[in-house]
Amino acid sequence: MKSKVSRGHGKWEPVHILTKYLPKFDRYFYNLLESQVYPGLNLPLILQSCRVDNKLQALEIQFKELDITKDKLAQQFEQHSKTLASQAAQDEIWTAVLALGFTSMELNILYSYVIEVLICLHIQVLQKLPEMVRNLPTLASVLRRKVKNKHVKIVWESVLEEYGLQERDVTALCTFFIAHGNKAEHYAANVRQMYIKDVTFMITNMVKNKALQDGLLRAVQVIEKGKVVRTIENQRASLKELIPSTKN
Repeated sequence: MKSKVSRGHGKWEPVHILTKYLPKFDRYFYNLLESQVYPGLNLPLILQSCRVDNKLQALEIQFKELDITKDKLAQQFEQHSKTLASQAAQDEIWTAVLALGFTSMELNILYSYVIEVLICLHIQVLQKLPEMVRNLPTLASVLRRKVKNKHVKIVWESVLEEYGLQERDVTALCTFFIAHGNKAEHYAANVRQMYIKDVTFMITNMVKNKALQDGLLRAVQVIEKGKVVRTIENQRASLKELIPSTKN
């Protein structure tokens, strides 16, 4: 019988060797695994099971990644919803402020309460942060700085708590000031009392927006308690010097 392996010129032909012996080697290796490594077990089934386990692990990783992505999207959606709600609330306040049906005298009285409270908040922050007086020349600078400066934020929140105010109250008061500050005049306390005996009733009866109404009522409450007056007097500065010039 002729051998298919040629040794002409001292050279082997490995292709013919693999063709002849590789199937036998496969069967031998396969039997060896079945008899020694996995005796009595179905090796194809085991290999298939391993592949299934790998796929399950890959799916588990994908599901975990999807859960992380879902949580991030949920957080972004929640933040976006809060932003939209805040913008809608601000739009409502602006609409309410611009639609106020007060006379010029009544607007001046409300403006007087608003400006005194805003001035007081600014002064109180500066009292607690004397080292930052030059960096916080206006209340607007305080509102901007507190977003990035934790120390300023803590002081600002403590001042609001001291006067029983909240952030939404300040937002309403600032909106009123921006809308009417360029044409309103400040009335002293004795002048205000001459014109209107019950400013609380006037606000409750005329201001329909809840946020704006609460802000104005709290401003009146702070002034009537006398805290603002004492603070301004302690600073030895007149309202005329403290009130920003908004008129042309």
